[in-house]
Amino acid sequence: MRATVIYGAGDVRVEEVPDPKLREPTDAVVRVLRSCVCGSDLWPYQSKPDAERADRIGHEFIGVVEEVGSAVSGLAVGDLVVSPFVWADNTCDFCREGLHTSCRNGGFWGAGDVDGCQGEAVRVPQAQGTLVKLPVGVDSALLPSLLTLSDVFPTGHHCAVTAGVSPRTTVTVIGDGAVGLCAVLAARRLGAERIVLMGRHTDRTDIGREFGATDVVAERGKEGVERVRELTGGDGTHAVLECVGTLNALETGFGVVRAGGRVSRVGMPQYREAAVGFGMFVRNVTLTGGVAPARAYIDELLPDVLDGTVEPGRVFDRTIGLSEVPDGYRAMADRTALKVLVRPD
Repeated sequence: MRATVIYGAGDVRVEEVPDPKLREPTDAVVRVLRSCVCGSDLWPYQSKPDAERADRIGHEFIGVVEEVGSAVSGLAVGDLVVSPFVWADNTCDFCREGLHTSCRNGGFWGAGDVDGCQGEAVRVPQAQGTLVKLPVGVDSALLPSLLTLSDVFPTGHHCAVTAGVSPRTTVTVIGDGAVGLCAVLAARRLGAERIVLMGRHTDRTDIGREFGATDVVAERGKEGVERVRELTGGDGTHAVLECVGTLNALETGFGVVRAGGRVSRVGMPQYREAAVGFGMFVRNVTLTGGVAPARAYIDELLPDVLDGTVEPGRVFDRTIGLSEVPDGYRAMADRTALKVLVRPD
């Protein structure tokens, strides 16, 4: 079969790889109907050292079950399923606590001998605990929004939840990428009435306004901090949702958070150190967030996607075939696409 592989920075290809097969009784094989390129995929795309041996890549997909292992129940051949970006057994103590990203028997797509998800099919370890059956057909217009349940919508939701967003909180969202826009959507869904979106791409911030942002701040750095504080009477906001992953974004978050507030970060950190000393201590600011346990949130978010209460699939602004995936990476890296949806050729 064909799948996406990465050899180094800027070198993504679609190549022939071995067909996925059941290896363990807990496995399933799923034919991929929709996958996508994630903003976090751009970090290795921009920085991975060149290598002779390619790595598999991609971690979000919707597909149709083609085979199930003997130990898998609740799934059958022909089922349409969505997979979170981390596979997990959904039964260990961490999973029961809602922390599937720390599953004792789980792992990440594309690591070791596990398939990446930007391909024609995927072997799914721990299939019973990982896959969520979807009550729609393979031609449903909801597929783009349902695909966001794999990663980007639960990640935005995780950011809002860990920041304590509620109808009583004011919110700043840093970043107008797909995660940032989904964080706006999640904050509005949780009842926040004042949501400041920090972003400078008007085509994206326009979506953010439609998702629930009440204010948009295009300025960055010190000027951006000053503008948010001006909008909030000098105090800043109770919650800050940092959806970028750079040190500048985190420092902006510290600058716009209200005393006693929370800064939640879900952008993959591209820094090793940050200023979390006396200044944050004396203001009683909490730093929280982390990699989102998407599987823990899918059951909660799915009904609102099915009934159209939310439309997170609007973050996809370009659709390509599998053979065009290298073009999709270039488009996202060049900021000519917000988030790329991948269909079979």
